[in-house]
Amino acid sequence: MQRLDDPGHSDDGLMAASAAGNRAAFAQLVERHMAMAWRLAFRLTGDAGDAEDLLQEGFARLWNQGPRWQAGQSGVAAFLTRVITNLAIDRSRRKRPQPMADLPDDPDPAPLADAVLAEADTARAIQMCVAALPERQRAAIVLTYWEGLTGPMAAETLNLSPKAFESLLIRARTALKGVMAAAGLSAADLPGDQ
Repeated sequence: MQRLDDPGHSDDGLMAASAAGNRAAFAQLVERHMAMAWRLAFRLTGDAGDAEDLLQEGFARLWNQGPRWQAGQSGVAAFLTRVITNLAIDRSRRKRPQPMADLPDDPDPAPLADAVLAEADTARAIQMCVAALPERQRAAIVLTYWEGLTGPMAAETLNLSPKAFESLLIRARTALKGVMAAAGLSAADLPGDQ
């Protein structure tokens, strides 16, 4: 019998065990997908508290999905990405996001602090530029540049056709380049392939 903490245990198997009420199986799923979900939630909201709220709601929806889970479908990571992205979009429609400049800065003990701080300033400025985009454009940029989703995967996450997503991404890139240029930044500062 395969143990639940065995890294080879599939997400579908863990979901089946969770549906049967096995909290240890669900804890394994949470541990396996927490880092990805946190990155996505934080990048979409720009706020640690809001990201925590999205994580809790996303994993609660995953738990409730257990009895209806269909093995072999898009998977737990895709489910969480879709749920957290949609929750972030819904939240941004209800609440105006706070600029990243209001976040507290953590001191950096690294030896090359000036270079690290310059990088952090650039990253913060880019995040502020991304935050200035409309929510669907912001989601398209985050899913593509930071989460590395392919066009079809991101389109599915946003419930768009691939062509509609491609059009959205083109508009988002154009808008982001304009916002970044106004902030004195270059598109070359963005992560990922251009």
